[in-house]
Amino acid sequence: MKFVGRDEELQELHELLQENNQVLTERSRSVAIAAILGMGGLGKTELALQYAMTQRENYKGGLCWLQAKAGDVGVQVVRFARTQLDLNPPEEFDLPAQVQYCWRNWREGNVLLVVDDVTDYQQIKLYLQGVSSRFKVLMTTRKKLGAAIKQLSLDILQPDAALEFLQSLLAETPERIERELDVANQLCEWLGYLPLGLELVGRYLARKPDLSLLKMMGRLKEKRLEQPALVKPEADMREQRGVQAAFELSWQELAEDDKQLDCVLSLFAAAPIPWKLVEQCLPEKDKDELEEIRDDKLLNLHLLQRKGEEIYQLHPLLREFFQSKLTDLEQIEEFKEWFCQVMVAVAQEIPETPTLEEINAVSLAIPHIAEVANNLIQYVSDEYLTWPFIGLSRFYQGQGLYTQAEPWNQQCLSTVQNRFGDNHPSVATSLNNLAELYDYQGKYDQAEPLLLQALELRQRLLGDNHLDVAASLNCLAGLYYSQGKYDQAEPLLLQALELRQRLLGDNHLDVAASLNCLAGLYYSQGKYDQAEPLLLQALELLQRLLGDNHPDVATSLNNLAELYNSQGKYDQAEPMFLQALELDKRLLGDNHPSIATSLNNLAYLYKSQGKYDQAEPLFLQALELHQRLLGDNHPLVATSLNNLAYLYDSQGKYDQAEPLFLQALELRQRLLGDNHPDVATSLNNLALLYNSQGKYDQAEPLLLQALELLQRSLGDNHPLVASSLNNLAYLYNSQGKYDQAEPMFLQALELHQRLLGDNHPLVASSLNNLAYLYNSQGKYDQAEPLLLQTLELRQRLLGDNHPDVATSLNNLALLYNSQGKYDQAEPLLLQALNILERSLGANHPHTVSVRENLALLRDSL
Repeated sequence: MKFVGRDEELQELHELLQENNQVLTERSRSVAIAAILGMGGLGKTELALQYAMTQRENYKGGLCWLQAKAGDVGVQVVRFARTQLDLNPPEEFDLPAQVQYCWRNWREGNVLLVVDDVTDYQQIKLYLQGVSSRFKVLMTTRKKLGAAIKQLSLDILQPDAALEFLQSLLAETPERIERELDVANQLCEWLGYLPLGLELVGRYLARKPDLSLLKMMGRLKEKRLEQPALVKPEADMREQRGVQAAFELSWQELAEDDKQLDCVLSLFAAAPIPWKLVEQCLPEKDKDELEEIRDDKLLNLHLLQRKGEEIYQLHPLLREFFQSKLTDLEQIEEFKEWFCQVMVAVAQEIPETPTLEEINAVSLAIPHIAEVANNLIQYVSDEYLTWPFIGLSRFYQGQGLYTQAEPWNQQCLSTVQNRFGDNHPSVATSLNNLAELYDYQGKYDQAEPLLLQALELRQRLLGDNHLDVAASLNCLAGLYYSQGKYDQAEPLLLQALELRQRLLGDNHLDVAASLNCLAGLYYSQGKYDQAEPLLLQALELLQRLLGDNHPDVATSLNNLAELYNSQGKYDQAEPMFLQALELDKRLLGDNHPSIATSLNNLAYLYKSQGKYDQAEPLFLQALELHQRLLGDNHPLVATSLNNLAYLYDSQGKYDQAEPLFLQALELRQRLLGDNHPDVATSLNNLALLYNSQGKYDQAEPLLLQALELLQRSLGDNHPLVASSLNNLAYLYNSQGKYDQAEPMFLQALELHQRLLGDNHPLVASSLNNLAYLYNSQGKYDQAEPLLLQTLELRQRLLGDNHPDVATSLNNLALLYNSQGKYDQAEPLLLQALNILERSLGANHPHTVSVRENLALLRDSL
């Protein structure tokens, strides 16, 4: 059998034994003493033996192996000296004197004395008086022997070393490990990487070549420590005790209170345990007494491990051992109930939108809450039955880890159905929570039937005037909003808001949530004047109730900034986006879907301002974050792909933009269906790309499809419809179909002005496009005032260094050039070229186009 995973320990042991650290005689002659200590089954004896074998050349005086459990150590020393060294201590000497005689007359050279399984160092220290420094004493023990002795605390094997050890035991059939590698790793983990457990199971498997590792795993899970593999050592094993028997030695040294504490610890999961939770589970016990038991008994006997400040853990097999002792406790049922009550209380403290600080504060309790949910839920009362699952879901969902949250929501639903049947308010709550999670994941077809079922159940059981009904209405409306079904969402949101205001008053977080949701709907419908006061009201309410440092406040800031960005109020939007991003990072950490949303929004603002070099890294970061947290099949990933492609399109990087646009379109059609406004946006963007490349035959059907879809889903009075009309008219203008283009440009302009007001970048775009049409038709007197109006509007809204300003300058210059006003055209083209070279680079198609226009102008001169 191969000895693995202890090379560092062997080296450390050798270094300890070279130190003369123990003064044992009055003449200050000293001897090096070291102890290998740890729980049963770690391989302390094997390590001592391996050390003796590998270092035998350094111990010319020999190796003396003594068994502390085999009787008086002094007697063993004298017997060894007589039989192995031919020494004859005088009979008239007492035993200590005989031992001293042996030390004085021992063979020349360094000597290694190994005392195995020491429980009382004082019984050994008596015989070490007078030992010279050439003697090195190595002890193995399950107890801490005092700070004066150099100690090597032996730990479990590392996972790789444990697997290698198991492989060495199955050396005759190595393909078994290769064939079931994942199961082999699980087997090592279940055994807690304990050498004794690994050796017992490995030898058992070696005796049974037809037994698969998977079946072995099943047998262990079924019979636990009673499984024969862990009970019966083979005759040639150095350790002749099974795992339970090895642990039993330490168990027998415990008093009743000590045993009780160990059994309570075994109720916790096989994970680090905050000590404060242990104290809460034993409210009738004095905290100082518990501390004494922990430190003087459990830690001293290595029945418990200290993992950090006030954090402890049981080895998995020790936990199994102590659980087997639970049935002997009279208070076992009471202990289980207390344990569950403590974990439920912790779960209840996890907020719906936890901050990173709150996540970190509760993270160590999560495995123990999961232990209640998985194995002790029968001890949780009806009133609190859902809380372990809700707490676990909030913990993972709050970090954007939706796939880890999902099974807890599913398990919650099945648990409440099993206990209460299908007609219970807790069932409705569980349905609602699971559906809400599906909505976050973009699984709309799975979410809708659950939400409808939850709403119907709540209305039937609770009546129409109940807060839970309002929550259901709000969630269902949120789903319809995500699907672009705005006409179905609005009445539900209004109903939920009215219900919450009536039942809770105006100063409540649920009211703020309703205001935010309704404002989001109006924003998506282009009803900016209705959205803004609701967003301002929600933000003020959240700041007043939660303070300025809360994730919900960051979300509210983001929503308001997004509205201002859409209105072209960039100077109002940017500080809010930056504030929201900083707040999210501080509260949620860098890896959260909300961070990706904030990055996306800020990047889109920079793109709108023509700050492409600032936008691109943010778009890329948001895309990577969305993909990592949500997977590749999520609507937010499609949004990130679309936005990045839109940036590349604006930069003239058409070969980089097209595949991203196509990927976003395919994803949206698959996830949202063909009748969603986001699908129309993707169709529009792809068509504009084709239009820029002169692929008019590919662009037109996409633009027509997008316009029809938007009119059908949003109605005729929406900014997106106006933009779609603009895009189609622009295509017709490029094709010289002026009679088809003009009415669409006029309609788009009227719609933009009516919906957005006169001071908006989209109004400027509409004016510019209409002027471009008139210029193409030679209607210069109609084109010029529109172009001047556009230029003034863009400079005021976007600043002087925006690519759209350059476009206006270029168009105005082309108008003057067509009229032969070359002296007025040239400075405008130079100004436009300067802006574009600075913002887009010298090789951008727009820059190249302006440069060509300038060249043509100068040729004319």
